[in-house]
Amino acid sequence: METQNVTLALPKEILRKVKSIAAKRRTSISGLLTQALEDMVSQEEGYELARQRHLARLDSNMNFGTGGVIAWQREDLHDR
Repeated sequence: METQNVTLALPKEILRKVKSIAAKRRTSISGLLTQALEDMVSQEEGYELARQRHLARLDSNMNFGTGGVIAWQREDLHDR
């Protein structure tokens, strides 16, 4: 995979903590950010696929056993 450098400005306190986390995980800040961003992209892509599947199901005119005929009245369903 081709990579490209980016410049990132972080508050010093956050940078200090990120360096510590990277050291504990035996990786670089770049490695940490790459993994976090890959996870974010994967999550967003998964959400979009699920959204498209659900919208397709809504458009598929599902049959709920009525054959498209509603044979009841609202009053039949609710005792009043």
